[in-house]
Amino acid sequence: MDDSRELKLELTLDAPRAKIWRCWTESDLLKQWFTPKPWSTVYADLDVRPGGRMNVTMRSPEGEEIPSTGVYLEIVPRERLVTTDAYSAGWLPSEKPFMTSIITLADAGPEKTAYRAVVRHWRTQDREVHEKMGFHDGWTAAARQLEALAKTL
Repeated sequence: MDDSRELKLELTLDAPRAKIWRCWTESDLLKQWFTPKPWSTVYADLDVRPGGRMNVTMRSPEGEEIPSTGVYLEIVPRERLVTTDAYSAGWLPSEKPFMTSIITLADAGPEKTAYRAVVRHWRTQDREVHEKMGFHDGWTAAARQLEALAKTL
Protein backbone atom coordinates (compact mmCIF):
# COMPACT_ATOMS: atom_id res chain seq x y z
CA MET A 1 0.00 0.00 0.00
CA ASP A 2 1.16 3.52 -0.77
CA ASP A 3 1.84 5.16 2.58
CA SER A 4 2.43 8.68 1.26
CA ARG A 5 -0.81 9.74 2.99
CA GLU A 6 -0.15 7.96 6.30
CA LEU A 7 1.37 8.95 9.59
CA LYS A 8 2.16 6.26 12.17
CA LEU A 9 2.98 6.09 15.84
CA GLU A 10 3.98 2.93 17.70
CA LEU A 11 4.65 2.87 21.45
CA THR A 12 4.62 0.49 24.34
CA LEU A 13 2.45 1.94 27.09
CA ASP A 14 3.03 0.97 30.70
CA ALA A 15 -0.64 0.26 31.43
CA PRO A 16 -3.01 -2.65 30.77
CA ARG A 17 -4.92 -2.75 27.52
CA ALA A 18 -8.34 -2.79 29.24
CA LYS A 19 -7.55 0.51 30.96
CA ILE A 20 -6.18 2.09 27.77
CA TRP A 21 -9.43 1.04 26.06
CA ARG A 22 -11.53 2.69 28.77
CA CYS A 23 -9.59 5.93 28.31
CA TRP A 24 -10.39 5.87 24.59
CA THR A 25 -14.06 4.98 24.96
CA GLU A 26 -15.35 6.86 28.04
CA SER A 27 -16.04 10.56 27.47
CA ASP A 28 -14.99 11.72 30.93
CA LEU A 29 -11.68 9.87 30.66
CA LEU A 30 -10.98 10.95 27.08
CA LYS A 31 -11.28 14.61 28.10
CA GLN A 32 -8.45 14.13 30.61
CA TRP A 33 -5.76 13.00 28.15
CA PHE A 34 -6.77 13.43 24.50
CA THR A 35 -5.16 16.81 23.75
CA PRO A 36 -1.46 17.39 24.45
CA LYS A 37 -0.86 20.03 27.11
CA PRO A 38 -1.04 23.01 27.23
CA TRP A 39 -4.11 22.37 25.03
CA SER A 40 -7.17 20.82 26.68
CA THR A 41 -10.21 18.82 25.68
CA VAL A 42 -13.28 20.64 26.94
CA TYR A 43 -16.00 18.48 25.40
CA ALA A 44 -16.29 14.84 24.40
CA ASP A 45 -19.44 13.09 23.24
CA LEU A 46 -18.76 9.46 22.34
CA ASP A 47 -21.21 6.88 21.02
CA VAL A 48 -18.79 3.97 20.64
CA ARG A 49 -20.37 1.75 17.97
CA PRO A 50 -20.03 1.57 14.19
CA GLY A 51 -21.79 4.67 12.87
CA GLY A 52 -21.77 6.28 16.32
CA ARG A 53 -20.47 9.78 16.85
CA MET A 54 -17.10 10.92 18.15
CA ASN A 55 -17.41 14.64 18.81
CA VAL A 56 -14.58 16.40 20.62
CA THR A 57 -13.77 20.06 21.24
CA MET A 58 -10.18 21.07 21.90
CA ARG A 59 -9.13 24.40 23.41
CA SER A 60 -5.85 26.18 22.69
CA PRO A 61 -3.88 27.92 25.45
CA GLU A 62 -5.23 31.21 24.03
CA GLY A 63 -8.84 30.00 24.45
CA GLU A 64 -9.63 29.18 20.80
CA GLU A 65 -12.00 26.20 20.58
CA ILE A 66 -11.66 23.71 17.76
CA PRO A 67 -14.50 21.22 17.33
CA SER A 68 -13.85 17.88 15.68
CA THR A 69 -16.73 15.68 14.59
CA GLY A 70 -16.68 12.21 13.17
CA VAL A 71 -17.96 8.67 13.36
CA TYR A 72 -16.71 5.28 14.38
CA LEU A 73 -16.25 2.96 11.44
CA GLU A 74 -15.07 -0.16 13.25
CA ILE A 75 -14.97 -1.28 16.87
CA VAL A 76 -13.24 -4.42 18.11
CA PRO A 77 -13.45 -4.16 21.91
CA ARG A 78 -10.07 -3.70 23.57
CA GLU A 79 -8.29 -4.17 20.23
CA ARG A 80 -9.24 -1.69 17.52
CA LEU A 81 -10.97 1.68 17.06
CA VAL A 82 -11.39 3.19 13.60
CA THR A 83 -12.78 6.71 13.27
CA THR A 84 -13.11 9.22 10.47
CA ASP A 85 -14.03 12.86 10.12
CA ALA A 86 -15.36 12.20 6.61
CA TYR A 87 -18.82 11.81 8.13
CA SER A 88 -20.74 13.04 11.12
CA ALA A 89 -23.47 11.12 12.95
CA GLY A 90 -26.18 9.89 10.62
CA TRP A 91 -23.58 9.36 7.87
CA LEU A 92 -23.74 13.00 6.83
CA PRO A 93 -20.70 13.84 4.67
CA SER A 94 -18.37 16.45 6.13
CA GLU A 95 -17.42 19.61 4.27
CA LYS A 96 -13.71 18.78 4.23
CA PRO A 97 -12.65 15.27 5.20
CA PHE A 98 -9.13 15.21 6.63
CA MET A 99 -8.34 11.82 8.10
CA THR A 100 -9.21 8.34 9.27
CA SER A 101 -7.53 7.09 12.42
CA ILE A 102 -6.88 3.45 13.24
CA ILE A 103 -5.94 2.72 16.84
CA THR A 104 -4.83 -0.82 17.65
CA LEU A 105 -4.03 -2.25 21.06
CA ALA A 106 -2.33 -5.53 21.94
CA ASP A 107 -0.79 -7.04 25.03
CA ALA A 108 2.93 -6.34 25.30
CA GLY A 109 3.75 -8.16 28.52
CA PRO A 110 2.29 -7.95 32.00
CA GLU A 111 0.41 -4.69 32.44
CA LYS A 112 1.78 -3.25 29.16
CA THR A 113 0.07 -2.36 25.87
CA ALA A 114 1.43 -2.23 22.34
CA TYR A 115 -0.17 0.96 21.06
CA ARG A 116 -0.32 1.74 17.35
CA ALA A 117 -1.93 4.76 15.73
CA VAL A 118 -2.18 4.96 11.95
CA VAL A 119 -3.67 8.12 10.52
CA ARG A 120 -4.66 8.03 6.86
CA HIS A 121 -5.28 11.33 5.13
CA TRP A 122 -7.38 12.01 2.08
CA ARG A 123 -4.58 13.85 0.31
CA THR A 124 -0.79 13.86 0.56
CA GLN A 125 -0.99 17.59 1.28
CA ASP A 126 -3.23 16.87 4.30
CA ARG A 127 -0.65 14.43 5.66
CA GLU A 128 2.08 17.03 5.18
CA VAL A 129 0.01 19.66 7.02
CA HIS A 130 -0.70 17.24 9.88
CA GLU A 131 2.98 16.33 10.14
CA LYS A 132 4.02 20.00 10.22
CA MET A 133 1.38 20.66 12.90
CA GLY A 134 3.43 18.32 15.08
CA PHE A 135 1.73 14.96 14.64
CA HIS A 136 4.56 12.87 16.09
CA ASP A 137 5.29 15.06 19.11
CA GLY A 138 1.62 15.81 19.76
CA TRP A 139 0.31 12.28 19.41
CA THR A 140 3.23 10.95 21.47
CA ALA A 141 2.54 13.49 24.24
CA ALA A 142 -1.17 12.60 24.22
CA ALA A 143 -0.35 8.86 24.34
CA ARG A 144 1.90 9.45 27.35
CA GLN A 145 -0.94 11.38 29.02
CA LEU A 146 -3.22 8.43 28.19
CA GLU A 147 -0.68 6.06 29.76
CA ALA A 148 -0.41 8.15 32.93
CA LEU A 149 -4.21 8.31 33.33
CA ALA A 150 -4.70 4.60 32.64
CA LYS A 151 -2.18 3.74 35.37
CA THR A 152 -4.40 5.53 37.92
CA LEU A 153 -7.57 3.56 37.10
